[in-house]
Amino acid sequence: MTDVHVVGVGMTRFGKHPDADSTDLGAQALLEAVADAGIDPRLIEAAYCGHVFQGMVTGQRVLAQVGLAGLPLTNVENACSSGATAIREASFAVRAGEYDVVVAVGTEHLTSQFRGALTPDPSDPEAAVGATMPSVYAMRARRYMHEFGMTREQLALIPVKNKNNAALNPLAHFRTRITVEDVLESRPVADPLRLHDCSPVTDGAAAVILMSDKAKKRFCDTRAVRLAASTLRSGSVDVEPTSMTFEPLTRLTAQDAYERAGIGPEDVDFCEVHDCFSIAEVLRVEGLGLFGQGEYPAAVQRGEADLGGRLPVNPSGGLLGKGHPLGGTGVAQVVELVRQLRGEAGNRQIEGAKVGLAHCRGGKAVGIEGAACTVQVLTR
Repeated sequence: MTDVHVVGVGMTRFGKHPDADSTDLGAQALLEAVADAGIDPRLIEAAYCGHVFQGMVTGQRVLAQVGLAGLPLTNVENACSSGATAIREASFAVRAGEYDVVVAVGTEHLTSQFRGALTPDPSDPEAAVGATMPSVYAMRARRYMHEFGMTREQLALIPVKNKNNAALNPLAHFRTRITVEDVLESRPVADPLRLHDCSPVTDGAAAVILMSDKAKKRFCDTRAVRLAASTLRSGSVDVEPTSMTFEPLTRLTAQDAYERAGIGPEDVDFCEVHDCFSIAEVLRVEGLGLFGQGEYPAAVQRGEADLGGRLPVNPSGGLLGKGHPLGGTGVAQVVELVRQLRGEAGNRQIEGAKVGLAHCRGGKAVGIEGAACTVQVLTR
């Protein structure tokens, strides 16, 4: 089967967009990806669109707006992993030889759907007792503190790092640097989490153009980045209480990706992970095997996850700084990986990066550990 390559990327500014909807944002991102690839849009043979709360046929509306109506279009809903799953499905179609040029779009206009915290499905035990997602992650943070001795100041360093990275990203929701004191003095949400520990309600979209080996050599050979692995898992049935401080779903999905890409966690140069809350970054980085369990908070304190550290985490600003428009998030992570691997990330460029990893995880369903987890590995 052919290798799959990302040859074009596009992304809107993440934030609040009162004068646009998910169709407008998706169309903007798609056109930017086409321009970045430098191709005639008529080369695109199929499209995949990830979104969560945008209603029926969102992808068809995006294609119609850019003059590509009539293409085979698959809408993908997979909680926060919707956009990443759209990339995975698009890559499978190319790898199997069905198409040579496809586009994956992730879009979400979340401010028109939510004003406050997201809640689990009413069928879940958490929802039955009134828990929101911030309260679930607050409990995970408390348990992690109990088991591994993480301090509140160490946890605060994660939003400080990510929002300081976002200040260097012209497309990020937040562009202001913050301090540990800013985190600790921000509004309480669910103890110990405060406002800066939580990702915002964000609008935005991102898109990537994927090509086969044959098409890449013909149209975009010099700027292509290889999609070495794109893996997806859903959580297994809980037969005993699930650990609050370790994510087997993240670990298994990562192991699949490492095997497919022919690498190990020690080969990863930088990563984008699903930091919907500050504690989530801790759990996901350790679940990916990039740091040992219980070791990440102290590593952040030592600067190891900074842009100039041994393993930069969330150079884009992550969900905490760049924003989290659900369906757009997983695609935007890949956009950041591509720009870093091309050397196009400006002031947040990671020198010498050859292998990047993107992790996205979202959703909760009664009786299982987690709904959907994706890991993408890109190499230059």
